[in-house]
Amino acid sequence: MSETTHKGTAVITGASTGIGAVYADRLARRGYDLILVARNRERLGKLADRLSTSSGRSVQVVAADLGRKEDVRRVEDILRTDASITMLVNNAGVGGAAPLLQSDADQMEAMIDLNVTSLTRLTYAVAPRFVERANGTIVNIASIVAVAPELLNGVYGGTKAFVLAFSQSLRHELADKGVRVHAVLPGAIRTEFWDVAGMPVENLPQGMVMSVDHLVDAALAGLDQGEFATVPSLPEAADWNAFEAARVALGPNLSREVPGARYGVSA
Repeated sequence: MSETTHKGTAVITGASTGIGAVYADRLARRGYDLILVARNRERLGKLADRLSTSSGRSVQVVAADLGRKEDVRRVEDILRTDASITMLVNNAGVGGAAPLLQSDADQMEAMIDLNVTSLTRLTYAVAPRFVERANGTIVNIASIVAVAPELLNGVYGGTKAFVLAFSQSLRHELADKGVRVHAVLPGAIRTEFWDVAGMPVENLPQGMVMSVDHLVDAALAGLDQGEFATVPSLPEAADWNAFEAARVALGPNLSREVPGARYGVSA
């Protein structure tokens, strides 16, 4: 059953399967109309029919490949012009598990285009409207490799580190303007990601693999609780807070007139 309060429209990228599809289900239940963006029009259509029937919400589909500039521009136009949009979930992305020296440079460039460039452009398309209204939520799906890039392909880790850093900057810039920014850092999730990345999920220790439903439900709980960053597997929020406090503590000494004394560089 859907909630009676209409919460505006949520745009979800990479929405046809996996994390994006579950976000669509949960947000429809919460009272959002939906604009679902993904490459596979058939999958999108089936999902839209199911969600509109089960929730009573309006569900639109936009077949777009966000690795293509012209398709990114089409979605940007929607984000700039549809006044009903109150949430953007930047979920579309691609991963890699192969070591850098075994990776194809063109594929790595395409990964950067999708994971970084398109996410950035879509965010900048919607953020000014959210600021004008002093209301809106931007959810960026990062990954635990944002803070542990050695676990998988280094370029993939780099793209997700960008998503986290970009989200931190957005939070700093927009917090007093009524705009929520939420970064989600999943660990290993049981989705098609692993097949695309060349490492079937069955090959992973199953004790470290979370279901998509658990991930999204935890992420939304984290959003409800006011978290900036949600790491669904992390047992204690204090662990992330300590990590963040250590980062912030570096601030006063990151840029100074002279090198640290340990380098022995004389004035």
